[in-house]
Amino acid sequence: MAAPELSFIHHFEPGPAAAVPVLLLHGTGGDENALLPFGRLVAPGHALLSPRGKVLEQGKARYFRRFAEGILDEDDVRARAVELADFVAAAQAVHDLPPPIAIGFSNGANIAAAMLFLRPAALAGAALLRPMMPLAKPPVSDLGGKRVLIVSGADDPVMPAGDDERLARQLRLSGAVVRSEILPRGGHDLCAEDEGVVAAWMARLSRAASGRS
Repeated sequence: MAAPELSFIHHFEPGPAAAVPVLLLHGTGGDENALLPFGRLVAPGHALLSPRGKVLEQGKARYFRRFAEGILDEDDVRARAVELADFVAAAQAVHDLPPPIAIGFSNGANIAAAMLFLRPAALAGAALLRPMMPLAKPPVSDLGGKRVLIVSGADDPVMPAGDDERLARQLRLSGAVVRSEILPRGGHDLCAEDEGVVAAWMARLSRAASGRS
């Protein structure tokens, strides 16, 4: 039987079967290489799957369309979240992987959040860096205790005020175990504090998975 076709340009780095794979989802203007250094730092030794968004906005890659900054095309969000979930499933079959943990930044965090609501089985959990609520009325899905980390910047000029809290509440309603962090000196860009927070969160997940406290 032929291997499933992988529909996104992407980068893949293999890792040991005992370590949950990581899905890296870049922000606007990134590509399949943008988050690789971050992923290698916060999840050393894990398999990394990093797709490039298919939507172009003034030549910059994204995962879904928007009408203006902060105003999302929700029909496209829904369609693209399902499309990305299908890609992840196909990549799992090709590389013999379990569902990954997503690490998404900005636009990548938003599409990961949409996947949690619309295709919860596609992800084992997610670290959402500078996310906003991707859907005005997201469905209550069954996240069954999946771990989700939300990291916001106190001085972020891009994200709508309170969106991180609304997202956290909705994820908890769907059964996720949510940890929220606000970086007191953080803006919208990733910084060294993000690396430390996500690395510690990933290490806790690895210890829990192995039965160590």
